[in-house]
Amino acid sequence: MNQYHEQVELLSEETKNITRAIRSLIEEFEAVDWYNQRVDVTKDKELKAILAHNRDEELEHAAMTLEWLRRKMPQLDFELRENIFKSGPITGDHSDESGEEKAATSLKIGNLK
Repeated sequence: MNQYHEQVELLSEETKNITRAIRSLIEEFEAVDWYNQRVDVTKDKELKAILAHNRDEELEHAAMTLEWLRRKMPQLDFELRENIFKSGPITGDHSDESGEEKAATSLKIGNLK
C-alpha cells in the first residue's frame, strides 16, 4: 500500500513519521467504530463488556497518537487549543481573522490580497 502522494525519496523522515501517525490514527478510529457497532448489537452482556473494553483501548491508542501529532505539528496544537474542551457552539467564529489571513500569518508571508 502506497500511503504517499509525493515521491517517497523526497520526503523527510519527519514527514514520513507524521504520515505513519495519521494512518495509525485513522486505523484506530476505524477500530473504534467497528467495536462500537458490535457493542451496539451484541445481546450477550459479557461479550458486550469485552467489546466495549476493546473499543476503549482503541480510544486510548488514538489519544496517544493524537498527542504525538500535536507535539510535532504546531498548527495542529494551535487548532486543538482553539477548538476542543470548550463550551458553546462547536462551529463559529473563533477569531477576527479570516481563514486566508490566518494562513498568511501562519506562513509568515503577509496578507495574500
